[in-house]
Amino acid sequence: MVNTRAWLAEAIGTYALVFFGPLSIILSVAYFGSILTIPSLVVIALAHGAAIGLMVYTFGHVSGCHINPAVTISMLVTRRINIKDGIGYIISQIIGAIVAASTLKAILPQLGDKVHFGTQGGPSAIINNSVVSGFTLEAIFTFFLVTVIFMTAVHKKAPAGMYGLAIGGMIFLLHLVGVPLTGASMNPARTLGPAIISGYWDYHWMYWAGPIVGAIIAGLVMNYVFVKKAEKEVS
Repeated sequence: MVNTRAWLAEAIGTYALVFFGPLSIILSVAYFGSILTIPSLVVIALAHGAAIGLMVYTFGHVSGCHINPAVTISMLVTRRINIKDGIGYIISQIIGAIVAASTLKAILPQLGDKVHFGTQGGPSAIINNSVVSGFTLEAIFTFFLVTVIFMTAVHKKAPAGMYGLAIGGMIFLLHLVGVPLTGASMNPARTLGPAIISGYWDYHWMYWAGPIVGAIIAGLVMNYVFVKKAEKEVS
């Protein structure tokens, strides 16, 4: 049996992320200029962290609020979601991301086009434009994101009600350090929606492969080393 309400929740949650996240980038360029500054970095990190944290509290009890194909894949490989819902989640996330990016293009076509409507631009000069470094960083970032998700939202002994704050806080941290390096995607849908609308596909594979690899590793480790043990103790 599939849960279409959960699919809709995933679409709405992903829409929120891909609307408010890239919008913060567009507004940062408008207010602070195209060069990345501390104020613009903080605005971008806060917007992404708040969007995800708030959506987790809003839809976490409906769908788990993955709003990220990499997270859904980590739940699939650990058998915490069935294959039909997993496919439905990923399709819904992609649809939500595309619709959100389309909304931004309709509202802010010229400003948005300057930043490819929030599409990550690949590994930066700080890491010598290295694809290997970019891939590795995206995998590490997503590893820690999924670690927080499993240990706060899935783990039976996690403090009640803290998961949204913890997940949003980790997103904030990852954007603070990751935006200057790779653009900090950790989410294939977050990159795909703006890429389709802007036509900017440079390094696109990296933003699928890195997060998926990191998510699978984190999911397997957290699930079978920590979460399963707690579930046995509770039962």
